[in-house]
Amino acid sequence: MDLNSPLFDRIRVKGKPPEQPVVRANGCDHPGCALAGEFRAPKGRNREGQYFCFCLEHVRAYNQSYNYFNGMTDDDLAAYQKEAIIGHRPTWTMGVKRGEKGYREDGSDSEPFIDPLGPMRARARAKAGRAAPSPPRHGVASAKALDTLGLDASADPAAIRARYKELVKRLHPDANGGDRSREEKLREIIQAYKHLRTARLA
Repeated sequence: MDLNSPLFDRIRVKGKPPEQPVVRANGCDHPGCALAGEFRAPKGRNREGQYFCFCLEHVRAYNQSYNYFNGMTDDDLAAYQKEAIIGHRPTWTMGVKRGEKGYREDGSDSEPFIDPLGPMRARARAKAGRAAPSPPRHGVASAKALDTLGLDASADPAAIRARYKELVKRLHPDANGGDRSREEKLREIIQAYKHLRTARLA
């Protein structure tokens, strides 16, 4: 590759980059000090972005005695720590627009949700007027297993366990003097209970 090609002349930077102006340090801000103030030190709370300029000796002394929270009460300090979690920015509750009226499930207008056509309000009224909740629906296999145990769909886990124990004690051959005539029914009950446990109904 020929570095002296005229194609490279178009992309080369001509001349030296401009020199950065040298910032001359002011005098030390400590009273009575004539040395140059080369080192910046923050001025403190409520004066963010403002700095003193000190010489090395006085900036060390200033840093040892500097306390950003000086003069704050315990309540002010706790509030500062709480605001520090969110970076001292204002926050609002998610999904809330102030000054707007909405609805609640109980029909009151204090929830900030706009429902101009009223379908949500009608649903809330229908829900309030409805009787006790209907029993949970189960699959066909679970309904059949409950039927095998002689229970309906509204049976809770405690009732299912109690019914299972009762049937096993009644149908087991040991409880019937060795009579095995009901053994098939016992197997069905055990199988039904296993299914209900797998379905987390017992």
